[in-house]
Amino acid sequence: MPEFRSLPFVVVALLVAGRLAAQTPDLGMPIEPEDIDEWDIAILPDGSGLPPGSGTAAEGAPIFAAKCALCHGVNLEGGISLALVGGEPLTDGIDTVKTISNFWPVATTLFDYTRRAMPWLTPRTLTDDEVYALTAYLLAENHIINEDEEMNAESLPRVEMPNRDGFIVRFPDLIP
Repeated sequence: MPEFRSLPFVVVALLVAGRLAAQTPDLGMPIEPEDIDEWDIAILPDGSGLPPGSGTAAEGAPIFAAKCALCHGVNLEGGISLALVGGEPLTDGIDTVKTISNFWPVATTLFDYTRRAMPWLTPRTLTDDEVYALTAYLLAENHIINEDEEMNAESLPRVEMPNRDGFIVRFPDLIP
């Protein structure tokens, strides 16, 4: 027959743990929904969350020259940051340089990343129209879209990236 001498100790420990878990440090303040909205800018692979706006490669070229070329090179070939064009197919091995044209599976990721993280020293300073224009420019320079195509919330999710089948997708229903 098992001994139950430790049962009272276990019960007391559970009661104390429950009491401690119920206490909070009373730090911070409640967050208002409009404060959350400012940071809720996720763009899903199917384009959900894309904002209004538009841009073309011609509009993106001067933005790239002014705000991106210092790090990514005048011809997108890389500088202190990675190259944004070129790259051999990923079938050449894991050490292949990954770029927009050979790595990213959906174009909406390019928009999302640019909008959140670029320019590197001043992230989230680009307008939505500037991000659409830069996205169009980068896609056109990688020969993924035509130079005259306008990118917006409807056209961007329809862009077929060269490596769209190169990933095991966790949520396949979100892929356009």
